[in-house]
Amino acid sequence: MNRKHMGSSFDTSLAEDTTLHEITAVAIKRVIAWQIASEMKGQKITKTAMACKMHSSRAALDRLLDESDMSLPLTTLAGVAAALGKKIKIELVPA
Repeated sequence: MNRKHMGSSFDTSLAEDTTLHEITAVAIKRVIAWQIASEMKGQKITKTAMACKMHSSRAALDRLLDESDMSLPLTTLAGVAAALGKKIKIELVPA
């Protein structure tokens, strides 16, 4: 055999199971939660103060920062970005 690799790639295998989409969503949520927490720490903003700035509850902020909670309403994300003096950039890119 002259082929260096046998079978499909790991990504292809995951995509066939639709697991790739779920794993990608979890990774995106983790990055967003990390970015928000890092920015809050850098600006020395407490969770209570952040929730107030977002015109939301601390429970809503906790859900946003919870890496395992996959709900992520865009209105909440927009509120946290505005409260941090940031903008959100979401785009679709070629696969």
